[in-house]
Amino acid sequence: MNKYITALAYLQRDMHMDKVYLKLIQPILRQDEVQEMRKYMHHGYIDCLNHSLQVSYMAYRIGRKFNMDSAALARAGLLHDFYLYDWHIKGGHEGRHGFRHAGIALSNARKYFDLSEVEEDIIKWHMWPLNIGFPKFKESWIMMFADRYCTLLEYLRIAPLQPKLF
Repeated sequence: MNKYITALAYLQRDMHMDKVYLKLIQPILRQDEVQEMRKYMHHGYIDCLNHSLQVSYMAYRIGRKFNMDSAALARAGLLHDFYLYDWHIKGGHEGRHGFRHAGIALSNARKYFDLSEVEEDIIKWHMWPLNIGFPKFKESWIMMFADRYCTLLEYLRIAPLQPKLF
């Protein structure tokens, strides 16, 4: 079996058993607007919510290993693509998606959740360098890595099937 598939399958299995992680994200997952993320395909065959779950958990695990703010990584990872539109449809949103969706996701996240400064920075800068400026926190760099890694595996279709938490 491909080592990347094995690694991601392990992460998904572990995600379901990680009670600390689940406790961190459950309040976010219970929000109806967050569940709307399931409506939008993100990278090929995976919806936006499940992409965000994979990114969130990967970033959380990295943060925990390196003694970072793993709670912020878990929560912001789940909200980093909280833009609520189909970016594949022309005219379905304003501007170029890659440049604008981080700001839209941050605006949406602020509407429904109290965010820490670290969480805001993570969401705002996850698409760096497409945004002008630089992240303030090391957790933002971890999120960029986790998002790009999961995205690459999704585009190459070597990511496992979508996790089902609820």
